[in-house]
Amino acid sequence: MSIDSLSQESRVFPPPPSARQASWIKDLPSYQKMYERSLADPEGFWGEIAGEFFWHRPWSRVLSYDWKNKIEIRWFEGGQTNLCANAIDRHLPKHADRTAYLWIGNEGEEKRITYGDLARDVGRTANALKRLGVRKGDRVALYLPMIPELPVAMLACARIGAVHSVIFGGFSSDALKGRLMDSGAKILITSDGAFRGPKKIPLKEMADAALAAAAKEGHEVPTCLVVRRTKDKVPFSLGRDRWWHDVVPEESPECPAEVMDSEDPLFILYTSGSTGKPKGVLHTTAGYMIHTATTFKYVFDDRPEDLFFCTADIGWITGHSYLVYGPLCRAASMILFEGVPNHPKPDRLWEIVAKHKVTILYTAPTAIRSLMREGEEWPAKHDLSSLRVLGTVGEPINPEAWMWYHRVIGKERCPVVDTWWQTETGGILISPLPGSVPTKPGSACLPFFGVEPAVFREDGSECGVDEGGNLVIKRPWPGIMRTVYGHHERFRETYFSRYPGAYFTGDGARKDADGYYWIVGRIDDVLKVSGHRIGTAEVESALVSHPAVAEAAVVGFPHEVKGEGIHAFVVLKQGVGAIHESPLRDHVAGELGAIAKPDRVQFADALPKTRSGKIMRRILRKIAEGKPEEIGDTSTLADPSVVDALVKSHGRGGH
Repeated sequence: MSIDSLSQESRVFPPPPSARQASWIKDLPSYQKMYERSLADPEGFWGEIAGEFFWHRPWSRVLSYDWKNKIEIRWFEGGQTNLCANAIDRHLPKHADRTAYLWIGNEGEEKRITYGDLARDVGRTANALKRLGVRKGDRVALYLPMIPELPVAMLACARIGAVHSVIFGGFSSDALKGRLMDSGAKILITSDGAFRGPKKIPLKEMADAALAAAAKEGHEVPTCLVVRRTKDKVPFSLGRDRWWHDVVPEESPECPAEVMDSEDPLFILYTSGSTGKPKGVLHTTAGYMIHTATTFKYVFDDRPEDLFFCTADIGWITGHSYLVYGPLCRAASMILFEGVPNHPKPDRLWEIVAKHKVTILYTAPTAIRSLMREGEEWPAKHDLSSLRVLGTVGEPINPEAWMWYHRVIGKERCPVVDTWWQTETGGILISPLPGSVPTKPGSACLPFFGVEPAVFREDGSECGVDEGGNLVIKRPWPGIMRTVYGHHERFRETYFSRYPGAYFTGDGARKDADGYYWIVGRIDDVLKVSGHRIGTAEVESALVSHPAVAEAAVVGFPHEVKGEGIHAFVVLKQGVGAIHESPLRDHVAGELGAIAKPDRVQFADALPKTRSGKIMRRILRKIAEGKPEEIGDTSTLADPSVVDALVKSHGRGGH
């Protein structure tokens, strides 16, 4: 396949010449040659890459796995290493003074943290954890805002072989309690509170409630280490609670890195399951380390002079892989941002990019669409010429948002890498590479090295060109999760029972004539209208391509004729007056065909989102079904009042 032979079903953007010159892989044939080798000789391919890292003892076997019976995966078997030593220690001889993090606080405070600073802080924290009784294999829960102590605590756990479980600081006390109990956490690290935009979040109060509830149900967490952030007065439990500033600074910065087997656990991260009970995704040491560092290198084309800005919260997998472990293993310099994109003004991100000369920006389509809605005048106020690579993550990006990002933020000279991956995959699996892979707006493009995707029908046969089906991966990659913590049978059932011998992603997709992958979202976000499969992401993309629409979310509802009808929640752009639903319905029909025309359009001022920006479609489904009494807990939403407004407007005037 050459650039010239790419089909024209969508506009194709070749890599800009400047990106090709700076790239690790400079053209499509070079990518294809590397990719083919990674499939033909995975042991040689990954073994060479692994050889660039620090090992206490080399591995005896690169890969062994069983995806049909026991469901086991082992990478770099017999090897011994330590991820913290690879992320910090091996850089110190040459890069002790290099910036690891430039922390930017909610209200604009700034703190530069070098690799030397990080080594000192991590060493002291590791020693403090040991003094508090934490040993190799113990679980440590982290419930913190986006402050430097969060990555420091993660790295300290990795250093001594403790297994960390980061719980997003926006989760409720009940969600925290469940994770403390499931992981069997021995210690909780939290803060007195958190700043998030104009809000202050009482983390310590929620932590106390979670600890008390866990104790009532039989799990006592003996120690709670508290970071001072807001300086608000908070209750303290004598004997259990300790201030970070009283404990950590007193320790020695010298702490030997624990010798870890390649397959020793690194962290547990809880992710939503179809049953409603979160799954504890378990990642191990060596494979995850090598996968995140390697994807960071090639997907973002990182260079020593770069400043990388990932806007994700470390409470999610994107923050783990591309704000901590992957970039640090590459000795990268990063922005660690406590705030939100629209506080105090809608140009907060662009202000940071311009002020600090950010070169690589990695954010979510939700954030892009939200900032699009504010208008082009906000980014136009700032010099964004330092940017050279733009990335997106978290959900399929609609072509209009892709084009806005490319045109308004990248000035048509920055490649856009639309990355597809999951909490379970550990790192990026499908993405264009900036200097070698032509991009198509809305497509995640081509698989990363060692990744062999396919699109299957329900019966396990492979789909044809542009035929929608279920996305699977045919062989292991180094970053794949190893189990659901404490529930290995759930691991088998969720990921390996539908298509024995292949990993079932739970996502729908199609592959076009050029081998490009188009992700249509979760299978449970795929509607079946009159027997036809329609991806909610495709309908949302069609709606957002209308000039009046800023954002849209689509869900299904029971329909007595079609089986499932389409209910669209639509947020209009600022300044757009009243609009009838008919033009929007007709617009979708024109884009996707009459079968995809929404049955209902409900206009809204905002959509229900978590604090990380994820739209809560579960809530929208209950509203569309006319069952507001079944909505359930809304405590994790950024603004629960949005739900009340949608419930009130449902059934009148909007559809």
